[in-house]
Amino acid sequence: MSALTQLIVATACFVGFHFLLSHPLRAPLVKRLGETAFLGFYSLIAAGGLGWMIWAARSMPSLRPYWVAPPWFFDWGAPILMLVSMILLAGSFLGNPAFPDPAAKSRPIRPVTGVFAITRHPMNWAFMVWAVTHIALSGGPANLIIASGILVLTFFGSIGQDRKKEGLMGDAWRGWEARTSFIPFGAIVDGRIPLRAAWPGVVPLVFGLLLWFGASWLHAMPVGPVAWLG
Repeated sequence: MSALTQLIVATACFVGFHFLLSHPLRAPLVKRLGETAFLGFYSLIAAGGLGWMIWAARSMPSLRPYWVAPPWFFDWGAPILMLVSMILLAGSFLGNPAFPDPAAKSRPIRPVTGVFAITRHPMNWAFMVWAVTHIALSGGPANLIIASGILVLTFFGSIGQDRKKEGLMGDAWRGWEARTSFIPFGAIVDGRIPLRAAWPGVVPLVFGLLLWFGASWLHAMPVGPVAWLG
């Protein structure tokens, strides 16, 4: 099996097992293993799939990309988009009603503020922004396979999550859907949420900036603030 084929298979397995464990296999496995053991099993499978993808990508020979973004996008466009992604990611950990919670059905859902006023799927959109940004940056085969896999997983995973939560939480989740938007800023554009509600908050902003600086520092090539500061 070539390195390219192995990366395609690893990415397909990573995406496929996420869908299977998040949807058709989740309920029977939770019933059999319990919520805590299932989450441990899920995390183990996810970590193994991600590790396989990384190993396969690093094993690939250097191949000529189909396209490369212009310098302005490397220097400014991509770093700004990645900052947005990091703020969404940081904010998604604060009171996210999509996180597993056995008592969620009987608990009122949080007010629509912060990153949830932007989209009810801030974590998945953080990865979608990451994926689209990296696809735009370079058409290298390894980059395209990994980023496309993450994009498919998070886009369709968001749709699947809405359906799953409707089944688990009923009217509580349907009410949350009615007050929020799947597409970023959709609920603000149509007037359901005031623009001021979309201020992410100090904690997501600070931690988003820290994640952004950290990712820029660890990146294989100088990008964002690391490149700007020389």
